[in-house]
Amino acid sequence: MNSYLNKIVLITLVLIMPVTQAQEIYTIASNRQIDMRLNGSSTLHDWEMDAKKSSGEARFTFDANDANIVKSLESLTFNLNVLDLKSDNKGLDKNAYKALKSDTYDKIYYKLSSSQIASEKGGYLLKTKGKLTVAGVTKDIVMNLHLVVNASNSISCKGEYQLNMTDYNIEPPSFMMGLMKTGEELTLGFDVIYSKQEKS
Repeated sequence: MNSYLNKIVLITLVLIMPVTQAQEIYTIASNRQIDMRLNGSSTLHDWEMDAKKSSGEARFTFDANDANIVKSLESLTFNLNVLDLKSDNKGLDKNAYKALKSDTYDKIYYKLSSSQIASEKGGYLLKTKGKLTVAGVTKDIVMNLHLVVNASNSISCKGEYQLNMTDYNIEPPSFMMGLMKTGEELTLGFDVIYSKQEKS
């Protein structure tokens, strides 16, 4: 009886081992390309703020026989410090920080809840659900992500999401004594590279 149970346990371990080994943790590489953007419109012209810093982690599952084939995205996060967002107008930056309540809530944060993966030209399309936190308010969002496995085994991740400031209790800022008023819609875009976490 014990011999039979031992065989069952051994077979089970053999079957699940490739799956376990195929899961890898990746982190946003600070020494690689990072482009986080916040875009909006106004009564005078469109505007954009950019950040070259971000942090986050992702867990991918790869094909057990081919490390270049992504089978699923198990988890993903990214953090963006509000004060790292910069435009070419210091006045705009100051008012944007105030509107985003950066003194109290200094980060924009995203956490994946679930995803569905499909192949697309050059990489993968992931239809995701997650939670986006802006100015201390968290909302469930649906967002498409585009993944590319690079030759260096790093993974490029791109996406964008359009949000309404009022949904996050943000009052659209105005500038120049009210002559320039921003629209309620913002687009949060990102282009980052996740690199394999080195095992200690």
